Amino acid sequence: AVVGRNGMGKTTLCNAITGLVPAAGSVRLAGEEILGLPPHVITERGVGYVPQGRRVWPSLSVDEHLRLAAGGQEGPWTVARVYQIFPRLAERRRNGGAELSGGEQQMLAIARALLFNPMLLVMDEPTEGLAPLIVGQVADMLKHLAGDGEISVLLIEQNLGVAIDVADTVDVMVNGRIARS
Repeated sequence: AVVGRNGMGKTTLCNAITGLVPAAGSVRLAGEEILGLPPHVITERGVGYVPQGRRVWPSLSVDEHLRLAAGGQEGPWTVARVYQIFPRLAERRRNGGAELSGGEQQMLAIARALLFNPMLLVMDEPTEGLAPLIVGQVADMLKHLAGDGEISVLLIEQNLGVAIDVADTVDVMVNGRIARS
């Protein structure tokens, strides 16, 4: 996990890893340099991204979101498996993005990223704006995802308690640099 206050560079780090902004240095995934590759190639190489603010389409149903993300790809993550892991999404499959609670939208954003079958899931402040009960549910889900060994999770978070609860390593970012680990 990487924690820090607003304006410290956490979202810029996410955007650099996912190829959304130019950056200097090195980003390696499974030994392969990915820095400088176009975002769609980085996704194809195995990086899933859950952006801050969830960014669900208000007019698309849950099922439409998931089928669009799955796009006929093969891998361990399927729409059926997503509905098994997130039963609340299965219940709301016909509801539009605008009809979902913040927690449901976050589940949908995570599920959408998982359907790309990533080896690394980059999550930018997934608990932001959620009720404490839902924060706990998201934290439990993240521990389960990372704990089963299928996916590595890079959690970018302001909530130090969530980061400590979920991550095996927590780095503190100050002014774009890791100040403490």
